[in-house]
Amino acid sequence: MLPFSTALHYQAYQAVADLNSPARTVARHLAPWLHYGLSWFPESRSLRRAAAACEVVALSGLTHERPPFGIERVETDEGGCAVLEEPVFSTPFCTLQRFRKNPTVDGEPKVLLVAPVSGHFATLLRGTVQTLLRDHDVYVTDWHNIRDVPVTAGRFDLDSFIEHIIHFVDHLGPHTHLVAVCQPTVPTLAAVAVMAEERHPHQPRSMTLMAGPIDCRVNPTEVNRLATGKPIAWFEKNLIGTVPLRYRGAMRRVYPGFLQISAFMSMNKERHSDAFRKMYRHYSDGEAQRANEIKIFYDEYLAMMDLPAEFYLQTVRSVFQDYDLPLGRLTYRGRPVRPETIRRTALFTVEGERDDICSIGQTLAAHDLCSKLAPYRKQHHLQSAVGHYGVFNGKRWERQIYPRIRDFIHSFDE
Repeated sequence: MLPFSTALHYQAYQAVADLNSPARTVARHLAPWLHYGLSWFPESRSLRRAAAACEVVALSGLTHERPPFGIERVETDEGGCAVLEEPVFSTPFCTLQRFRKNPTVDGEPKVLLVAPVSGHFATLLRGTVQTLLRDHDVYVTDWHNIRDVPVTAGRFDLDSFIEHIIHFVDHLGPHTHLVAVCQPTVPTLAAVAVMAEERHPHQPRSMTLMAGPIDCRVNPTEVNRLATGKPIAWFEKNLIGTVPLRYRGAMRRVYPGFLQISAFMSMNKERHSDAFRKMYRHYSDGEAQRANEIKIFYDEYLAMMDLPAEFYLQTVRSVFQDYDLPLGRLTYRGRPVRPETIRRTALFTVEGERDDICSIGQTLAAHDLCSKLAPYRKQHHLQSAVGHYGVFNGKRWERQIYPRIRDFIHSFDE
């Protein structure tokens, strides 16, 4: 149940956040001093509890600024390399970031990692980037928080997303490989189809679609049922707010980040509550390393950006309610998107056995849509014992999924 009316919920949230900000700021600055005090009085349980309480209070709210990727070094077959993050192309809505290795490794495939526009910043894919960097020249779509984009920059909808992918691939040139995680699998497949139909000279060599909603009719999840349980008018009435005047994107209609995280966390309320209790207990018991692991996760998880209203509503309707792509009804700039025109771009799909967001078969559906693609240009991998996040992060991603993607990309790079 949403706590605020459509007209005022963003303004009310901002007022509450502003009221809580001083307490969170004090707690954030006080915690390091209390931890320092423990170096002098390591047996003081009172100090540990006070530090634990400050850590919980400091973490008990959202941030709307992108955290740093913080990737400074990567190990390759050639040895260790320093990593420099640099912007190479930018629009009002997105910056194409390159992670350049120093010394540069010649001959590595260019990989464009397409991050979701789904609430969390592209830094949620930090682990994915770090792993891909071992063997590839990596670029990432670093989407901007739409509440910081002036309305004069125009709309951002599904067509805009597809267009950005095409522009970025065109900028990177030939021999580019696409890797899309979750929600952008649909616009990524659409962008490749558009480029194929236009016989674009820079058609990607391959596209890897990971845990994405290509066909949500297959094995519907709770997320799919929530999306189809209400008419699109309900989503517009109850979930769309207006950016307050204090921000550069003032008066832009958005699906606010605080509503998104509320929806995410409400699906697993007890798990998140238990995580905060464990963090407090670990700090209180002097188990700082275990507590910090939880803190690091939520520092990232609670960094949220707003979504453009037009993009969010169109995605709900087109992808989750009307199934436009698998039914052949998806359009780009008014003309049909035809995956069957793809003949040059190899396809690799990845799914997780325990994925409760994009279930088994939803991403695999891309193979049927790319009906004219030669069988040797198609591969699929179902990873056992991983959920949605584990498809692109964690030990099984690094040890079992990534080697298959790496080999696939390299085999089509010539």
